[in-house]
Amino acid sequence: MNLNDLGWIPFFEAYFAPHREQGFIPARVAIQYRDKYVMYGEGGEYQGQVTGKFEYNAKGPEDFPAVGDWVAISPPVGGGTAVIQAVLERRTKFSRKVAGVKTNEQVVAANADVVFLVSGLDDEINLRRIERYLTVAYDSGARPVVVLNKLDLCSDIAPILAEVEAIAPGVDVLAVSARTQEGIDRIAACLDKGITGALLGSSGVGKTSIANDLIGEERYMTQDVRENDSHGRHTTTHRELVILPTGGLLIDTPGMREIQMWGDAQSLQASFEDIAALAAGCKFRDCRHDAEPGCNVKSALEDGRLAPDRYDSYKKLEREIAYLARRQDQNLQRQENEKWKKLTAEHKRSFKYRNRDKL
Repeated sequence: MNLNDLGWIPFFEAYFAPHREQGFIPARVAIQYRDKYVMYGEGGEYQGQVTGKFEYNAKGPEDFPAVGDWVAISPPVGGGTAVIQAVLERRTKFSRKVAGVKTNEQVVAANADVVFLVSGLDDEINLRRIERYLTVAYDSGARPVVVLNKLDLCSDIAPILAEVEAIAPGVDVLAVSARTQEGIDRIAACLDKGITGALLGSSGVGKTSIANDLIGEERYMTQDVRENDSHGRHTTTHRELVILPTGGLLIDTPGMREIQMWGDAQSLQASFEDIAALAAGCKFRDCRHDAEPGCNVKSALEDGRLAPDRYDSYKKLEREIAYLARRQDQNLQRQENEKWKKLTAEHKRSFKYRNRDKL
């Protein structure tokens, strides 16, 4: 395989230089099975796992290889297992907070150039969910594209397109049908040779069918959605990077029941640039857009320039991001304390060993 065809660019070469001097070779993570990985490189396909040292030094799940990552590996000997020595700097990463109370990052897809945020037209479009996905997508650094699938089940797409385009200014919104393949060529056009895309969305929106259309064969099993609520069962069970016939690359992901925020205020402003533009006209630079005098955002709410639902969504995501930032600060402090505890314990053990004959 050619590294350039796998998405290798000078950005990764710059970070790989010191690893090359140590005799390691680059590979890209295609599949992750818990602690086992399938990777692609110039030598073909590799099976691999991380070193014990790598696992010991990892601060959290976000430090481990994710699908789409470029890694430095020790070449396998005699067809054995490759050893992952390091994960290269990520150019982009689509992340969410892990489910539950822990404030840890889960990297869903790494080094994607474009993320396709897929919704189904067989049910009422959830604009608030699209806003949430867009905010996380902007934080990833990849280019977001909204995909409205199941066009064959929609009798009037024009008003829906208008609604989605209103909350996603400057973002391409593609209406497609995986069943009839209408519009699939517009997705394929985004994936030139060496360009990586990621399909993201809830269960039942048709990501697997879109992936099969792009691949050109029924590579993945598909299942019908439930008629009572239009929800699908998880067809894709793991994330996988595949090489498309056109030369592009695609990361297919399992459906996400929820997308817990992982982003910052800057990504929120990018997703809600209409509110950011209104906020520029507020009397106070630190206006919270609640009850302050001279608030241009509240004025827009009152005169109808800003929809209440969009404002409420903005405030909800703002609160989530603020809470996330507080929890991240606490995590960093805890990690720093744990690091110093380890160093102190190692120093004590070393001191006792060096002075064992004197004690």
